[in-house]
Amino acid sequence: MTTLQALILGIIQGLTEFLPVSSSGHIEIGKALLGVNVTESLEYSIAVHAATVLSTLVVFRKDIIDLFKGVFRFKMNAETHFVLKIGVSMIPVLFVGIFFKDDVENLFNENILFVGSMLLITAILLALSKYLNRNQNSPIGYFDAFIIGIAQAVAVLPGISRSGATISTGLMLGKSKDEVAKFSFLMVIIPILGAAALDLLKGDTTGGAISSTAIITGFIAAFVSGYFACSWMVKLVRKSNLLWFAVYCAIVGLVAIIASL
Repeated sequence: MTTLQALILGIIQGLTEFLPVSSSGHIEIGKALLGVNVTESLEYSIAVHAATVLSTLVVFRKDIIDLFKGVFRFKMNAETHFVLKIGVSMIPVLFVGIFFKDDVENLFNENILFVGSMLLITAILLALSKYLNRNQNSPIGYFDAFIIGIAQAVAVLPGISRSGATISTGLMLGKSKDEVAKFSFLMVIIPILGAAALDLLKGDTTGGAISSTAIITGFIAAFVSGYFACSWMVKLVRKSNLLWFAVYCAIVGLVAIIASL
């Protein structure tokens, strides 16, 4: 992988991790177009995922500090309930990670037809969130957190947007837009870090498939693009203005399907 390829894939990772267009799907398409295999370098994969987590921490730094302050009061306050709901939301993706990890990884083989089909599903979810949004602005409950967690588990499939699936589900449940945005972006931090830690423990980082310059370039590109994408996405959710992303996913999905035939 060249430094330019690392830069392009880093930007794609950062933007699409937060925008509801599927980072995994776009990475698969990007790999196919650029003729590279990101999985050849465990270091690069971990670096760009760490960058997107860091951008989330920066965007929501005040909320995270408030959560820590609340939790360490050691009482069942709003912050403690929020963290517990985050924990509940991780149950479905943990289940998938334990029992279906190998099956899911086998789908990441540049199968553009599959990615295009899943992008169409993402488009449908985003459109439904526009027209089935009950706009009750009620807080997220524990059962809601579990349902949103199921959406996150489904989004391990390449082409299903994690942010798109979780935000759309929260909006269709009639939850508060601000809380849905915050919950959607914070709930993924531990699963991403956990997956990266497992890959680091099991993987071989001595392959030398990519230079340190390319890794650093990818990290910076993913962090900067991720920061702006996350900040922008929070504002868009407040306006429930996700329909154009549905149109985009539908177009890219159809193009991917046609190109694969």
